[in-house]
Amino acid sequence: MLRVGLTGGIGSGKSTVAALLAERGAVVIDADRLAREAVAPGTDGLAEVVALFGDGVLDDSGALDRPALGAIVFADPDARARLEAVVHPRVRAAARGMERDASERDPDAVVVHDVPLLVETGQQGEYDVVLVVDTDEEVALTRLRATRGMSDQDARARMAAQATRAQRRAAADVVIDNSGSADALGAQIDAVWRDLRRRAAGLSRSGDVQH
Repeated sequence: MLRVGLTGGIGSGKSTVAALLAERGAVVIDADRLAREAVAPGTDGLAEVVALFGDGVLDDSGALDRPALGAIVFADPDARARLEAVVHPRVRAAARGMERDASERDPDAVVVHDVPLLVETGQQGEYDVVLVVDTDEEVALTRLRATRGMSDQDARARMAAQATRAQRRAAADVVIDNSGSADALGAQIDAVWRDLRRRAAGLSRSGDVQH
C-alpha cells in the first residue's frame, strides 16, 4: 500500500485532483468530510466545540454554524488551534481505519489522503509521497469568486490563514500545476497516477512494512 498526502491552497483545485485520482483507481480519504462528521450533531466533538466557543456557533437546528465558527477561528490563530485540537485527532483516527480497510482489500492500493492543512499541521513526513496542487493566486481568486461567491477580502483572508505557496511546494514530492486547462491537468494526473502505481507495486514487492 502506498500512502499519499494530497494538499493545496484554497481555490487550487485540490478536490478536482482528488476526483481525477479516484477515477483512476485511488482510494481517496477526504479529511474535510471526516472533519464534518467529527462535529456532526450528537457527537462529542460538537459538544467540545460548543464548550470552547459557545452556543453562538450552532444554527437553529443545533448543527454547527460553519460561517459563524469560521468568523471566529480565521481571525484568531489561538482559536483555530483550539478547534484543531478537537477535530484533528478524530479525523486521523477515522482515516487510519479507512486506510486499514483499503490495505486489506488490496495490498497494492494507492491511498490518497486529501488533507487541506497537511503542511500547516506538519503531517508531510507521515506519507510515502506528498502531492501539492499549486495554482497562481489570481487564478485561485477567480475560482473562489465564481464557485463559492467569496469576496476578494474573504478569499485573501482564507489564503493568509494557510501555508504559503512556497511552504507547500517545499513539502512536495510532486507539484501538480493547476493554473491551466482541464486537458493539461488531466495529462499531469495520468503521469502522476502511473508513478504512484509504480511506487505502490515496488513497495509491495520489497515487502516494506507500511506505517
